[in-house]
Amino acid sequence: MLRGRSLSVTSLSGLPRWEVEELPVEELLLFEVAWEVTNRVGGIYTVIQTKAKTTADEWGDNYFLIGPYFEHNMKTQVEQCEPVNDAVRRAVDAMNKHGCQEMIKLRFEVLQNSATGGVISANIFSPSSHLLLSAHKLALPGSSTRNCKHCNLVFFRLAVESCGGSDGNCEISEHFVAQEDVVTPNGLNVKKFSAVHEFQNLHAMYKARIQDFVRGHFYGHLDFDLEKTLFLFIAGRYEFSNKGADIFLESLSRLNFLLRMHKSDVTVVVFFIMPAKTNNFNVETLKGQAVRKQLWDIAHSVKEKFGKKLYDALLRGEIPDMNNVLDRDDLTIMKRAIFSTQRQSLPPVTTHNMIDDSTDPILSTIRRIGLFNNRTDRVKVILHPEFLSSTSPLLPMDYEEFVRGCHLGVFPSYYEPWGYTPAECTVMGIPSVTTNLSGFGCFMQEHVADPTAYGIYIVDRRFRSPDDSCNQLTQFLYGFCKQSRRQRIIQRNRTERLSDLLDWRYLGRYYQHARHLTLSRAFPDKFHVELTSPPTTEGFKYPRPSSVPPSPSGSQASSPQSSDVEDEVEDERYDEEKEAEKDRLNIKSPFALSHVPHGKKKLHGEYKN
Repeated sequence: MLRGRSLSVTSLSGLPRWEVEELPVEELLLFEVAWEVTNRVGGIYTVIQTKAKTTADEWGDNYFLIGPYFEHNMKTQVEQCEPVNDAVRRAVDAMNKHGCQEMIKLRFEVLQNSATGGVISANIFSPSSHLLLSAHKLALPGSSTRNCKHCNLVFFRLAVESCGGSDGNCEISEHFVAQEDVVTPNGLNVKKFSAVHEFQNLHAMYKARIQDFVRGHFYGHLDFDLEKTLFLFIAGRYEFSNKGADIFLESLSRLNFLLRMHKSDVTVVVFFIMPAKTNNFNVETLKGQAVRKQLWDIAHSVKEKFGKKLYDALLRGEIPDMNNVLDRDDLTIMKRAIFSTQRQSLPPVTTHNMIDDSTDPILSTIRRIGLFNNRTDRVKVILHPEFLSSTSPLLPMDYEEFVRGCHLGVFPSYYEPWGYTPAECTVMGIPSVTTNLSGFGCFMQEHVADPTAYGIYIVDRRFRSPDDSCNQLTQFLYGFCKQSRRQRIIQRNRTERLSDLLDWRYLGRYYQHARHLTLSRAFPDKFHVELTSPPTTEGFKYPRPSSVPPSPSGSQASSPQSSDVEDEVEDERYDEEKEAEKDRLNIKSPFALSHVPHGKKKLHGEYKN
């Protein structure tokens, strides 16, 4: 029985409030520079896209985004208009006189300066202009003030890649920046990703579409129960080690061994959504989807004929003879359909023809560990080396739809300044695996007392050896496979309740404070900011859920097998409204933190995952 969300974390008003004096934005100009402005090549694109509304609400027409000029992006993401601000209009006119192209959009303003590589020259503004420059992964030549001496332009370095709220990445940033003043964790537009009370129903709907794809991909080898099949995925840039694909594949090999050894009836289908160089779709994969559609059409045709005969017999007041319901032609058609599902080869591990098939890291590792989608394998692997799209003839789903249909996102990154993929899973109510070397993982450790209870599994890759980290990831995956359907429903509800923690309405305060601090340093006679605000990112924690059991692992069976009848009985005992009310009261109660002296680094074992 699927249940909708009865109480979102938005109504669990436990987040600390922060009041700040508004800036006189009508006297200021804010420029944000990034290579990813209207250019979808990385996570910074999501940062800019989701933060734009919050920043524009504060700065209005005095907020500008600067990025590269690409003709194909200009046609689909940019609308041409005239600058409203007089200073910007004069600057654009001056740039046009020097042969620069300019395109300005209301939300994403894009300026291209061929002489300076995309950065506005400082001397095109008047010396009295108050300008702010926020840069993502941008290095200006020389010092930030030397080239801007003709105007009051300050380049405030927000650590490395905004540091992402990660202790580990702040440690990295210390080697590049003398001192990070503000840690700016990145958020999401929760209104866009939230499914209100229907997110459980959306999970069931999109899971059914993924099941249709799996039926076609594994035709002829579909000897496993799709109702007992879990869908896992990893997505992002094709960085084999940085994104943790190496440790993920190794843990899948160990998980396959455990499931086979315990004779589990649970099957795990794992998707790798990582763009790589390909020729085109794999012919065998396209054939599988064609076979599935053909069988579906045949089944509907036979069903209609059967229904008409049944209808006519009932109108005559007769019970139809079941031996005469299907004639010889129907039997012949069905036999031909069954014969068409026969295949001599194994289901392919990739959906496309890879250009560098022999040297591809993922395919090479799959060959080494032997995950070839055999019938005896309980872990099946599918590499989809292309971003998902609703117009794809193979898997016609957008990324958001695909994520909602999966059961678990796995992102065991070795280097990830923030990590938007697990954050997107969280706001959609999908549990995820991350690491304490990613900004998101460290942020959750700081804000959530028991991340695992909320569906955030954090692998220790900082203090453990690679083999120990792989074993820990395997334990997480195996424990997830042992959960019953009821436990997964409870966990998804808890995961979705963390959405407010990742909302720009909450996290945008750190960027706002960074801008206030910058102005107070550049123009101390006009701007002043209290150094004690905003609260540090370690100032608040979601307590452990008060509901019983305290975590899904607490009531797991001793083996992965579970009874469907038992799940139905357990579902009847589960009251989501009571669960949410308990958590709402629990979040408002004070949470005592063990004192950690200022400057002392947390040691291995202090975080319990």
